[in-house]
Amino acid sequence: MIKTADELIREAQQHIDCVDVQTAKKIYDESPDAVIIDVRETESANQSKLNDSVHISRGLIEMKMPKECPNPSTLILTHCAGGGRASLTARSLKEMGYDEVYAITAPYDEIKKVFG
Repeated sequence: MIKTADELIREAQQHIDCVDVQTAKKIYDESPDAVIIDVRETESANQSKLNDSVHISRGLIEMKMPKECPNPSTLILTHCAGGGRASLTARSLKEMGYDEVYAITAPYDEIKKVFG
């Protein structure tokens, strides 16, 4: 049986730390070296992005993240348009060896309002 995207997301969320926008902002503000990774597609990121985010499409995260963030103890927040891709990416990053990864599971507009 083939798993659906929703099933994969739910499974990923059992193995990662998901946070709401307010918690994400608090965590980010308390960690001077934190990184926010925007895993949406390039077109979406080009239209609007968070002031401090780094764009790496979900499909390229395993290839680009070690160069972008070589320190496995860096606090990483992932976000997308609604939380699904952020969750899948957070799980991949955890599997790669990053210690402190959080997926922001909120709509992009809410994230943008809080993070700017």
